[in-house]
Amino acid sequence: MKYVDEYRDRDLARTVAAAIAAEADPDRSYHFMEFCGGHTHAIFRYGVQDLMPENVHFVHGPGCPVCVLPVARLDDAVELAERYGVILCTYGDMMRVPGTKQRSLIRAKADGADVRMVYSTADALRIARENPDRQVVFFAIGFETTTPPTAVALKAAEAEKLGNFSVFCNHVLTPSAISHILESPEVRDLGIVKIDGFLGPSHVSSVIGSQPYEFFAEEFQKPVVIAGFEPLDVMQSVLMLIRQVNDGRCEVENEYTRVVTEEGNVKAQTLVSEVFELRKSFDWRGLGTVPYSALRIRDRFAKFDAEKQFELSVKASREVKSCECPSILRGVKKPTDCKLFGTVCTPQSPVGSCMVSSEGACAAYWTYGRFRDQQPSKLEAAE
Repeated sequence: MKYVDEYRDRDLARTVAAAIAAEADPDRSYHFMEFCGGHTHAIFRYGVQDLMPENVHFVHGPGCPVCVLPVARLDDAVELAERYGVILCTYGDMMRVPGTKQRSLIRAKADGADVRMVYSTADALRIARENPDRQVVFFAIGFETTTPPTAVALKAAEAEKLGNFSVFCNHVLTPSAISHILESPEVRDLGIVKIDGFLGPSHVSSVIGSQPYEFFAEEFQKPVVIAGFEPLDVMQSVLMLIRQVNDGRCEVENEYTRVVTEEGNVKAQTLVSEVFELRKSFDWRGLGTVPYSALRIRDRFAKFDAEKQFELSVKASREVKSCECPSILRGVKKPTDCKLFGTVCTPQSPVGSCMVSSEGACAAYWTYGRFRDQQPSKLEAAE
């Protein structure tokens, strides 16, 4: 299959692995954070980590919007479904994420709430058209990749005067999160999380382009390589990062040239700007309050904004104390550092969002068997 098999070629992978081994300086350690959970799963699914030299380490980042959504926002969605009796439309992963007291949307559905899984914003609009006597709320979540479809849905609702449709907006922005990670005490002051460079998200970059990452390269002196999701994409990107580190360069490079351009998708950016504006702050699971890191719906579309149409209560939401999801999302801990991993918390009965999401680090460790290796990690052995 063109553009898939070529990026999974075994012989070529061996060649790139040999180049990485040859160019990685044995007197130093390399720590590269993959921001996107798609990269985490590619690394484990194809055994990329096993092809790296002992001194090349992957640091798992926030992963996906499902993982970083704070419990309070999920509790709000449950309240919309239960208290207001709306038809709540959501993407599949969000159904199983546990909120306060392990209350999830799928449990709310089991108790009688009308929660429906959809594959697109078009599905939510269709449900609103088919149920004119019911309020339909679309639970919008995602990084920059899924924001344009939500904007399309809001403009369609406005054009059709669809009075029973609204959006609960939880779209977040990756550049703000990367800045927050680099400015965190774990990275800057305590040095707990060592980051020498980033594997930049690919699908996000197809929308926003490579330009936004230039700030990190210049301000924080961290190289960024935008990487595709196939194993050879990841390996080639690691090689590019090693070369930058060895040369003392801090630049933005684009390995994923078949999809990502410098300017990105300008039409999608214009659409998003028309419909959304920046929030002054937004809470991220694991990262805390991050300034200017999320979007809200502009006043022009206020009648389609669920936060303005429904009065949501202020909740005393809380995480499960023993769940290490917040630390895992910041790269401070690995899934196997969590006492709940593989015991109380499994894909069949998840406690934290990192085990629920198909892009979560815990799900990757479980699915591809990394937890079965009881040997100390390369970093632990080195220490």
